[in-house]
Amino acid sequence: MNVHTLRWTSISIGIVYLVIFAGAIVRMTGSGMGCPDWPKCFGYLIPPTDRSELNWIAHHDYKEGNVIIVEESLAVAATDFTSSERFNPDYWNPYTKHDYSEFNALHTWVEFINRLLGALAGIAVFVLFIISLSHLKKNSKITALSFLVFLAMGFQAWLGKTVVDSNLLPHKISLHMFMALVIIALLLWVRALAKPFGMPNYPSKSIQHLLYLAFGFTLIQFILGVQVRQFVDLQIDKWGYTQAQLWLSNPEWSFYIHRSLSIVVIIVNMILFLKVRSEKLHSTYINWILVCIIGEIVLGILMYYIDFPFGTQSLHLLLATIIFGLQWYWILRIKIKYYGISI
Repeated sequence: MNVHTLRWTSISIGIVYLVIFAGAIVRMTGSGMGCPDWPKCFGYLIPPTDRSELNWIAHHDYKEGNVIIVEESLAVAATDFTSSERFNPDYWNPYTKHDYSEFNALHTWVEFINRLLGALAGIAVFVLFIISLSHLKKNSKITALSFLVFLAMGFQAWLGKTVVDSNLLPHKISLHMFMALVIIALLLWVRALAKPFGMPNYPSKSIQHLLYLAFGFTLIQFILGVQVRQFVDLQIDKWGYTQAQLWLSNPEWSFYIHRSLSIVVIIVNMILFLKVRSEKLHSTYINWILVCIIGEIVLGILMYYIDFPFGTQSLHLLLATIIFGLQWYWILRIKIKYYGISI
C-alpha cells in the first residue's frame, strides 16, 4: 500500500462530494447563473460584490474579458483599455452565449464558491495522478485509473462551461451530475486497489447477488430522481422559488415510480442487512447504506408534504451519491479480494 496514494484518493473523494453538495446548493438557491460566464465570473478572478461594480465607469482601467451590464445586456471588454469621458461601444463586444444579465451578490458568491471547490477538486486529483506514477511498474492499474480521473475532471469542467453557456438547460445539468458519479466511481476504484484488506470471512453468493440487485435499484432510482429534478426545475421556472407547494402539484410518472420503488429499495437492503448479520460478516457498509436510505425516505417525505424545506434537495442528492459510493466500493472490495479482479 502507498500511504500517500490512499490519503490523496480519500481527500479527492471528500472534495468531490463537497462539490456535489455545493452544486445542489447552487440549484436549490437558484444561483446557477450567479456567474454568467466561465471560467471567470463577470470577467474577474474575484467576482464583484455590488451591482454598481458592473456599471460602466469613466476613466477606468478595463482588462480584456471584463464584463459590464449595459441596457440589461452583458458587454465584454474587447481589449485592455482605459475608458474616456463617454462610453465607446467600439471597445465592447456583446455577450452572445445567452441573454442572462442580472446580478445578485448572494447567487454570484454561492456559484463562485462552488467553482472554487471544483478547482480544489481538480488540484487534488492532479496531485493524486502525480503520486500514482510511483505505481507505474508494480500496479499500473492505479496509475491508469488516476489518469482517467484526471481526464474526467477536465471533461467535467468543460461540461460546467456548457451548463452556464446554455443558461442551465436541465439535460445538461443532469449530464454534469452523471459525470460526477463517474468521477466518484473511478476514485473509489483507485482507493479499493490501494487499501489493504481487512474484511473477514467470505460473502456468500446470495449476499453478492443481493448487493448487485440493491446497486441496480440505486442506479434506477438515481436516474428516476434526475428526471424528477428536471421536472421540478421546469416547475421552478414556471412558478418561481416562492411557490414550492406547486412544484409537485401535478408530477410526471417518473415521480410516482421513484416514490414507490423506494419501498422495494428498503426491503432489498433490509434483507441484505439480515443476511450479513446471519453470516456474521463485516457490516459497516450495509449499516451506513441503511442509514442513508432511511434519510433519503425522510427527506423525500419532507419535500413532498412540507414543500421542499431549505436544504432537503441538497441533502437528498448527497445521500443518493453516498449510497451509490458505498455499494460500488463494497462490490469492488469483494471482487478484488475474492476474485482477484482489479479492473
